[in-house]
Amino acid sequence: MAARQVRRMSLEELVGQLFVVPVYGPAADAPDKRNEEAYGVSTPAEVVRRFHPGGIVYFRWTDSLRDPRQIAGLSNGLQRAALGSGARVPLLVATDQEYGAVTRIGPPATQFPGAMALGASRRPDLAREAAAIGGTELRAMGVNWDFAPDADVNANPGNPVIGVRSFSSDPRLAAAMTAAQVEGYQRGAGIAAAVKHFPGHGDTAVDSHTGVPVVGHEAKEWSELDAPPFAAAVEAGVDAVMTGHLVVPALDPSRTPATLSRPLLTGVLRGRLGFTGVVVTDSLRMAGVREGYGDDRIPVLALRAGVDVLLMPADLAAAQRALLAAVHSGELDRAVLERAAERVLRLKARRGVIEEPLVDEARVGQTVGTEAHLARAASIADRTTTVVRNPDGLLPLRDRPASLLVVGTGGGAGAADGAGAVGTAPGTGAEELAAEARARGVDARVLGVGAAPSREAVEGAVRAAGDVDAVVVLTCKAYRKENAAQVELVRRVAGAARKLVVAAADVPYDLGAVAEEAGTGRAALLATYSTSGVAMGALARVVFGEVRPVGRLPVSGVAGFKLGTGVSW
Repeated sequence: MAARQVRRMSLEELVGQLFVVPVYGPAADAPDKRNEEAYGVSTPAEVVRRFHPGGIVYFRWTDSLRDPRQIAGLSNGLQRAALGSGARVPLLVATDQEYGAVTRIGPPATQFPGAMALGASRRPDLAREAAAIGGTELRAMGVNWDFAPDADVNANPGNPVIGVRSFSSDPRLAAAMTAAQVEGYQRGAGIAAAVKHFPGHGDTAVDSHTGVPVVGHEAKEWSELDAPPFAAAVEAGVDAVMTGHLVVPALDPSRTPATLSRPLLTGVLRGRLGFTGVVVTDSLRMAGVREGYGDDRIPVLALRAGVDVLLMPADLAAAQRALLAAVHSGELDRAVLERAAERVLRLKARRGVIEEPLVDEARVGQTVGTEAHLARAASIADRTTTVVRNPDGLLPLRDRPASLLVVGTGGGAGAADGAGAVGTAPGTGAEELAAEARARGVDARVLGVGAAPSREAVEGAVRAAGDVDAVVVLTCKAYRKENAAQVELVRRVAGAARKLVVAAADVPYDLGAVAEEAGTGRAALLATYSTSGVAMGALARVVFGEVRPVGRLPVSGVAGFKLGTGVSW
């Protein structure tokens, strides 16, 4: 059926199916000047009717994600626009709901631990359950494609863009968790998953949003370290693989970014790994692919390499014209486009998008953020908190403190640009943890000092620490040179606090950086991997002795603490 439908399409309709793009505004018929600037039309529905895209991708910065009921309404409106125009093929509706550091849809939707936190649990069954529940909520809102899970093996502590988005530095653990989440999204929830960022963004020191990362692994090392999670995802039947804008000289000596590399996409991904599904690019607005290649050439080169879906070109109209011109000139055969579109249509059919493109807006609240889902998320989070040092049984705080100071670092705006918006404007977690303490009758105070606390901020924290029974410092990337003042903060507070808990609320590498400064016998050290409410709730339950910590470090590179370290009681 897909082949027949594709053959009946006009060339313009066929080209349209190969693009997934953002639209601006909270409703299909809501005018937004950004649509005018980007597409020459006013509303999201008009974008669909004019360009016939194969899919739409949602972000907060496009004003697509206000609340679950609104998201469902937007999805339905866009689907009706697609069904009433062009080839009358419904849309793939996508977002990046990885949870943790990359969470597009916040509360009241259920929030689950992110990948590295799940890796700390060592429980693929919990990863599968989180994906199944989260995917079910996405489906209720009309989102039928999640750009998750992240299959990168975070082998480089200095990685500026993956970090806690990765399950582990251990390829076997990462592979097991990746496959489990693919199964959860696809079999459990019935939506499509897309593992990323092939051929592996884990051992890089450059963010592909801003530059071109080069992975220096030899072919054997790539096969042993980077490949296993992708191979496991393919074995699990993953619907889609997202490319990374990465150079891997050992696999393609031409040093062409993977998104444009036929040796990598057709030779390795389809040939060696046997992948037969949809290959989707990462955002084509990112510097990692635009450096050295014109926006008019990228779509053509990507299709020739083996890509099926082009995500977020810098100029949609120009990108579509480039493909049309390539077909007319003979540079691209229409058959190449037809094969790609067939894969897209088969994906839509497999995930029920063709048969049931619309969702019941009135019933969204019966699925999204239910008490049962929230309870399961909390229970899963309880398996992730990782204690690596607990001197003299400092934790749990059995004699509940009358007063508590929570010092928050980090936070900030997060990335929110047209290249794809990596982060989600996280807070420090301090307010959430303080609220948990207050709910237990503790007088909890919050002090925010920033990612690079000033001398005055450190002095203020020291003074405040001496006035309370216990202190919790939430660090955020303290191991990085630019955040070294957080390490000094911990050292000074350790000298003033009666009881001190230091929690790495992002990557756990902080624990190695602060271990000596915190004093070997003075502070408990643990990792939450996130500042989210669900992570802070789990932290509170450990601190106050309501659950036993069972998480174990899922990454190496934490100075003084081996992969697998975890203390319980």
